[in-house]
Order: sequence, then structure tokens, then C-alpha cells
Amino acid sequence: MAISTDLSSTASSTSERLSQAIGRRQSSVRRPRGGVPSGLGKHLFLGTCAVLALFPVVLVFSTALRTERDVRVDPFGLFTSFSWENLVTAWTEGGFGDYFLTSVWLSVPTTVVVVVLCTLSGYALARCEFPGRDLIFYLIVLGILVPFFTIMIPLYFQLRDLGLLNRLPGVQLVLVAIGLPFGTFFMRAFFQGLPVELEQAARVDGCSEWKAFVYIMMPLARSGAAALAIFTFLQNWNNFLVPLLYLPSGDHRPLTTALYVFAGERTIDIGPLAAATLITIIPILVLFVLAQRQLIRGFIAGAVKG
Repeated sequence: MAISTDLSSTASSTSERLSQAIGRRQSSVRRPRGGVPSGLGKHLFLGTCAVLALFPVVLVFSTALRTERDVRVDPFGLFTSFSWENLVTAWTEGGFGDYFLTSVWLSVPTTVVVVVLCTLSGYALARCEFPGRDLIFYLIVLGILVPFFTIMIPLYFQLRDLGLLNRLPGVQLVLVAIGLPFGTFFMRAFFQGLPVELEQAARVDGCSEWKAFVYIMMPLARSGAAALAIFTFLQNWNNFLVPLLYLPSGDHRPLTTALYVFAGERTIDIGPLAAATLITIIPILVLFVLAQRQLIRGFIAGAVKG
């Protein structure tokens, strides 16, 4: 009986000390003043930023799809009417159909060339042993540190001397050269993080260097190559300075420079200007919405593996 009494008293004292400790811990936790839930201020701030970021895009959509008369009466009205006239005016009178094809011709081939060359160079600099490998890598990455403004004038005279000024192939070469340093750096980091054992097993089975790259390493690096392709395409599509400098005559204008000229000609016609802006940004918005997970997954994988 004495032993059971001692055990019960010990258990009760232990439970009392435990409840007191829990009470002190709960009292030490800060509670939001005035009964405001924790994190509400953060959500309000993020919601405000989202509204400020999305409102110009929504306003462009609304203005482009309203009648010209309605836009002049209420420029900031949202979807108060519906008409295709602004888009038809920008596509036909503004010539944005041809400018759209020029942007595609500048963006798609350069993206393909950058992805292919950066994948090959990234694999060689990450996996192949040869003299001067690190020096070549640092020379390539040095292109990231050199601002484009320091080389744009010499490039102008070089393209003129080569007969590539005011021609699409000249601009494509410049866009490829701009995308190579970052693409090589990114793909090298991606290949460095892939398992070496798979490549070694392929070589033991008799695979050559090229077969190991094509059948073993390239499928593993597909997400990184896709992320690089999306990033390069977005960069080339939105590039304004390169076509403005090296396509001076205006015979081959992409959407970015065409929008700049169109805005100068129609400072009062807000409807067609909004329609031209919509034609310029809609491919980028569609591509980002469809491929944002792939883009984020590829860059996170490259960052962690590198």
C-alpha cells in the first residue's frame, strides 16, 4: 500500500509539473494583437502586389477587346464592350502579322542552336577530361560578366563589314552569342550533378562517348535542356535592343521594335496600341502558363545539382 501511494503521488506531481511547463510555454508564445490571425498581413501584402502586377495586363486585354469609341470615353473601363476592330487594325494596318513571323524566325532557330550547342559544350566541360578544360570554361563564362553595351558598337561595324547588317542571319548570330555563356554554365552544372555510375556502366557495356551521351546522359538532362530552351526563347522574343541596332532600315522588324514604332505613330489611338501590345505578349503568357512548372523544375534541379 505504501508503494502504491508513493507511485500515485509521484505520478500526480509529475503531471502537475508537466501541465505547468505546457502552460508557461503557451503563455510565452506571442499571440497576434487584436485577434488578427497570424500571416494575414503577409497575405494582404502579397495580394496587393499581385493585383498591382496583374491590373496592367488585364487592362491591356480589356482595352484591346473594346470598341474604339468606348475606349475614348472610358480608358480605364474593364470589359464594358466587345469588338475585334482594334486587333484587326493592329494586325492589318499595323502590319503585326509580318512582325509576328519575324519574331518567330528570330526566336525559334536561335533557341534551337543555343540549346544544342550548350548541351554539347556543357557535357564536354563537365564529363570529358582534356587539357585546358577549365580555362575554356572560364573564358566562356566570362561572357556573362561582359555587358552587352560594351560590345554593341564593335559588333555593329563587324556585321557591316561582313555584310550581315540589316539581315536576319546577322541578328540571329548575335542572339546565339548572347545566349551561349549562360547556357553553357547552366548545362555544365546540370551534367555535373548527374550520377557518374550510369555513365561508367554504359562504358563498361561497350558504349562510346557519343552513345553514352545520347542514350544515357541526355534523357536525364531533358528537364534542364527544356528549362534552358524556355528561358532562351523568352529572352530572344523580348529582346529589343539587338534588332533595333542591327536591323536599322525597318525591313525586318520583330514585334518589340514594331511596337515601339507603332506607339510613336499612334499616341492617341489607345485601342490599336493595346491590341498591338496584346499580340506581342500573348505568346509569352501562353508559353509561361503552359511551361512554368518545367521551367522552375529545371532551374531548381540545375541549381541544386550544380
